[in-house]
Amino acid sequence: MKLHHSKHHAAYVNNLNIAEEKLALAKDFFFNIFFAGDIATVISLGPALKFNGGGHLNHSIFWQNLCPSGGEPQGDLLHAIKSDFSSLDNLKNLLSAAAVGVQGSGWAWLGYNPVSKRLQIATCANQDPLHATTGLVPIFGIDVWEHAYYLQYKNVRPDYVKAIWNVANWKDIGERYTKAKSS
Repeated sequence: MKLHHSKHHAAYVNNLNIAEEKLALAKDFFFNIFFAGDIATVISLGPALKFNGGGHLNHSIFWQNLCPSGGEPQGDLLHAIKSDFSSLDNLKNLLSAAAVGVQGSGWAWLGYNPVSKRLQIATCANQDPLHATTGLVPIFGIDVWEHAYYLQYKNVRPDYVKAIWNVANWKDIGERYTKAKSS
């Protein structure tokens, strides 16, 4: 986890900062010269902003979603899990299957759908952020890039996904659910 945090997540933050600096320069140049900015540069920065911004956002949620002895869901979150998935075990099975089923690199998410007012499972490729991709508010994310598990679990993604439930920070997940529900 230290390598994952100090190297991989740090790279997303550093590269996002670089892309944001270039974006600011392009906007300033365009506004000052053409009253619209250097539109080609602005457009060309889109993929870097999405990838690195998504990587930073996704990992920031991921670290907060984890803690040793994370407990169990309680209160409104537990009620929603039972209502939307029948049981915690069923949620774990469905989200785990989604995580294991991601082809290549990406994320599996438990999200809140503000339209249906229900919890929902979704996957996103690469570092695509959940909300921007699906409209769901991220509640709990499972990073299924190989860098998240390869050193400890080798190429056995299912073992990593099974183990992630042992460190799920249900307090944080519950707080995210409460905040999403009230927005």
